[in-house]
Amino acid sequence: MNASHFLLNKSLFKNSFYKETIQNLLAKADVSINGSRPWDIQVHDERLYSYLFNQASLGLGESYMKGLWDCQAIDQLMYKVLSADLEKQVTRDIKTIWYKIQATFLNRQTVQRAHQDIRKHYDIGNDLFEAMLDKRMIYSCAYWQNAATLEEAQDGKLDLICRKLRLEQGQRILDIGCGWGGFASFAAENYGVEVLGITLSEEQVKLAKKRCKHLPVEIRLQDYRSVNEQFDRIVSVGMFEHVGYKNYDTYMNVIQRILKKDGLFLLHSIGGNSSVTTTDPWINTYIFPNGMMPSISQIAKAAENKLIMEDWHNFGTFYDLTLMEWLKRFKNAWPDLKKRYGDQFYRMWVYYLSCSAASFRTKKNNLWQIVFSIPTNPAAYTSVR
Repeated sequence: MNASHFLLNKSLFKNSFYKETIQNLLAKADVSINGSRPWDIQVHDERLYSYLFNQASLGLGESYMKGLWDCQAIDQLMYKVLSADLEKQVTRDIKTIWYKIQATFLNRQTVQRAHQDIRKHYDIGNDLFEAMLDKRMIYSCAYWQNAATLEEAQDGKLDLICRKLRLEQGQRILDIGCGWGGFASFAAENYGVEVLGITLSEEQVKLAKKRCKHLPVEIRLQDYRSVNEQFDRIVSVGMFEHVGYKNYDTYMNVIQRILKKDGLFLLHSIGGNSSVTTTDPWINTYIFPNGMMPSISQIAKAAENKLIMEDWHNFGTFYDLTLMEWLKRFKNAWPDLKKRYGDQFYRMWVYYLSCSAASFRTKKNNLWQIVFSIPTNPAAYTSVR
């Protein structure tokens, strides 16, 4: 046997091994290759098995973006994969290992890096988010209690936040990570408060200023670490996921410093079931660079000796409903978005929304609303739902 035949046979053996290994893994999750069920994977290119074997989560997402496989219902596929804990049964590739090493020794959410990372996602294009989100452009979990539409569910969430914060006319509110001004406009319109909204997204600032121009709302391009004013209430919705574990303590120090002694702070954040220092490598690479989900213990440790936890509310299963509605709206709007964003972006975005929905459906991720007060605040707090 000459060298070329040896290499060919070695390659065929390796590919066969990869394929058999992946098929056996997927079978544990009741997923078949080229099966007929909505969650079964349809393989278009045999290179898929090498991607999955050598790059795990990163390879699964990248191979889908490249069109190596398809699935009628990715959310159902990922629900089965996550329910079977398959992500724990695959080897870690060198990219993922290096990513975890960097996260251990470096602060990947410095002020300069945070500006860069936020813009990579939130400055993609306001037209995309306008098409996908509700009329107020709320890019966080909706509250589907007694709601039939996304608009009703998002307004219900905003009103829930206002009631938890006990907003009253004349109060000054800080909205950390204000997005496109959805909460700021709602609170100003319905509760008569004055709002300062801060974000690191230039596109959000432009649109939020336009949307809030007739209201007592100020929108700034500003990092939370540089805020030095005092506020009656502080709210942060869907922003803490970008803070990073090395900055949790700094974040809570800022809240303690700028919240008035009789004030309240509401933290609305995705949370994980265990403490981590990184996020999924595909999500980190393509969707939220250097984002991560805090755990209960990480939040509690950061708040210890600074803030009093008054209420902790989990409604993570509502995020599944929210993400599937965003996915439907994105797909419906795609004919108008396609020319600007392209086919690979479509596959990336569908994969992102579908996988995210599955993570909440399996309760791998949760959605927490936590109300804090200053230790010197003597007032009793009654939970609101």
